[in-house]
Amino acid sequence: MNRHILGLLAASALLAAPTAFAHGEGEHAPKARAYVASQVVDTPFGRQGDPRKVSRTIAIDMGDNMRFTPSALSVKRGETVRLKVSNRGQLLHELVLGTEDALKAHAEAMKKHPGMVHDDPSMVHVAAGATGEIVWQFHRAGEFAFACLLPGHFEAGMTGKVVVR
Repeated sequence: MNRHILGLLAASALLAAPTAFAHGEGEHAPKARAYVASQVVDTPFGRQGDPRKVSRTIAIDMGDNMRFTPSALSVKRGETVRLKVSNRGQLLHELVLGTEDALKAHAEAMKKHPGMVHDDPSMVHVAAGATGEIVWQFHRAGEFAFACLLPGHFEAGMTGKVVVR
């Protein structure tokens, strides 16, 4: 709960300077968060993974056709994977992991506050022609989702699913 409140306060403060932090083609997003075991937070869809425990790398392409390839992933419960995300388009894109409901709510918030800055291990912003990664441990079985939540991208169908068995 405190993490969410702090995140909202930080986001509110950053909105005071939207041009400096707006989604654009520049380096607006923080670098990948280092893995610190004591700072890992469980979510309904998993937790930041220890890069030393990655069992496999899954390559995901995203492009200006507003699609992820592949758009469906299958992982084993407890598995730690590296999602290597390549932006093949000319626009900034992102990959955000979550539950379907949480991603929908976040997409709505992004419409209202397009300058939101993200600093979470479950998401990666990738500039045109670049590659980023997420190391994630899926510790619960179920169906989860991923999406690009930049305004218009989610609505255009830039979504995917993760099945954890």
